[in-house]
Amino acid sequence: MPPAAARRVPYKDFLQPALQRRFASTAGFLLAISYVEALTLSKWNHAVFPWMPIGLPGIRTLAIFGSILPIIILRIAHSHIGIRTSYSSVDTFRRIAISFETIETIITFTISSWLFSQIYLLSTSADANLSWITYYSGDRARLNERALFYTINLMLIGFVQGVAHKFLDHDQIVLGKVKTKREGEANNQELSSWEKLRGEILRIIIESGTLSITVSIINYLAVYHFVRRSAWGWALYFFRIFYSLPKSNIPPAQAPWSFWMLGRSIWAGFLLCLLWSLGNAVFRLQLGKAPLKNSQPLSAESKDPNGSLLNGLKSKKPRVSAFALWELALIAQDFDDRRRSIFQDIDRKDGPMWSQIYVTCLDIIKSLEMRIDNYGKPPAPPVAQAAVTPPQPAARIVPPPKTDDVWAPAPPQSGLRNSIGRAAKSIVGSSGQTPAEIYLPGAKKKAQEAAEHFLTEEQRKALSPQGFSTLFQGLLLRVLIVPIIGEWFQQTFDHRLTVVILGQPYGELSIYINAAYALSKLSVSSLTEDQFGNVQRDVPTIIRTFTGVIKKLEMFRDNFPVHWTDVSHKRECHQVDELLDALKEGLGELIAAFGQYSADLRLTRAEMRLAREAAVRRQAEPEVAGPEMQQVR
Repeated sequence: MPPAAARRVPYKDFLQPALQRRFASTAGFLLAISYVEALTLSKWNHAVFPWMPIGLPGIRTLAIFGSILPIIILRIAHSHIGIRTSYSSVDTFRRIAISFETIETIITFTISSWLFSQIYLLSTSADANLSWITYYSGDRARLNERALFYTINLMLIGFVQGVAHKFLDHDQIVLGKVKTKREGEANNQELSSWEKLRGEILRIIIESGTLSITVSIINYLAVYHFVRRSAWGWALYFFRIFYSLPKSNIPPAQAPWSFWMLGRSIWAGFLLCLLWSLGNAVFRLQLGKAPLKNSQPLSAESKDPNGSLLNGLKSKKPRVSAFALWELALIAQDFDDRRRSIFQDIDRKDGPMWSQIYVTCLDIIKSLEMRIDNYGKPPAPPVAQAAVTPPQPAARIVPPPKTDDVWAPAPPQSGLRNSIGRAAKSIVGSSGQTPAEIYLPGAKKKAQEAAEHFLTEEQRKALSPQGFSTLFQGLLLRVLIVPIIGEWFQQTFDHRLTVVILGQPYGELSIYINAAYALSKLSVSSLTEDQFGNVQRDVPTIIRTFTGVIKKLEMFRDNFPVHWTDVSHKRECHQVDELLDALKEGLGELIAAFGQYSADLRLTRAEMRLAREAAVRRQAEPEVAGPEMQQVR
């Protein structure tokens, strides 16, 4: 056990260097890809110089890497944990369409594409005729529209990629979920990030080629026609600073259309999209690696490993606490020595190590129940600040002087004549009924009688407010069934239930699964590793909490209404089902380990029966529902 005077190093001091090392690995990989793409732009007129890193290929490699460096910085700034939760695609669009992060993302990708386009143009040979300035009839300089077309095409690809990057939420860091290993089941967590990348190479190549081909063809057929004149004027305005160009801003009569130019623009766009996509995949896989270093937990390097891990579990930053929970679950699964040290660490200021882990993890699981209880309730009003009473003046011994207005008129005299005048004035000044108050009730009655006389029952229902509402919903349902447009407006059961259970704007599922696994695995391991018996006091509370949360989640899911815009009416939610499976699995292990000690743990038969019912998985119900019900009876 660490001495009491040992300094507890914050968990982020171990997590941050690990993330920086992974960022360096990503940058090194992208530098290698930049070198490969630089070789595709080299002139192969020699056996050695076109591929030597020292020389022009090396300079071109650094330039290509510099064009993607803004994207790497953007990923670091915008990275977050958890999936984006919203009621519908329109809700997501409304929330992020004009946000600063979206504008920054689109501008960054556009700048990156512009930098790459200039590197590509400078790297092509003179025979390709892709330089910005060409000379005709002697020394007469002219602006080359081919270079302008390539630049516009790649900048348009950058704009589309920026929009797709933001709306597909590529900034998410995907964290791992620790689950019980089953025999014959492949464990994807043991695969390295490079092995996972190998399985995604084909998909990345196809997506990059599809994006480049689609945007280039659309630009070739339509977009460039609309931006040609303004882009030509801006290019002339810039290059007139350095060259003597014609004063006319009118572009040439014939645009440089050719299939050769379209093919080269598609190839340039493919190289750029491939660089972006590979960088995004490697960044996601590297930052989503388990919190391990040299096959040991990150906190193992601390002088007080348990204290540093506990600091991460209690951190207010979601990313730090999520990685700490992931590490705790891995310790409970694979690291026996660290697991025993948790049970033996009892001399801490705020209580034993296990007790603090127990409280932290149980609060995370209880937050699901709290979120369900608060669903549909109005938000709590802000706490009103207590009114500050002004200081009271000191009591006077002598009464203060009178402050009456000496110039005020005398009060009206009382008498019969004055009383009659005031009564007449009040009668004349009072307002009577308006014409609307007089004639409107009769007009309503006449209109109702005419409707009953001339209109049928169906027509009267159609003209009622409820009829108009039904007609409006029918028109909207026709729009909602349209395959692409309607999906944007549908509030599906999956999206709405995920918002309620995981919260907004982001919800991270791994923290609940890892917390449930850590509690159950540590509790089961305590039967042979807890020498002081601290865990057994908390096992009944863990079983009751798991049972209550599972029951409440299932009841809430089964009774959760389907929104009228959800035309599919599918009552499926993958996120909630995965969460329930993790809770049921942990509860099942607790029942299997402590079921025979239920009397000693002061768990009643009713509580154990409810726990066993809650631990039954949904997919197993059709096969075992009958026998189980017979045993209960």
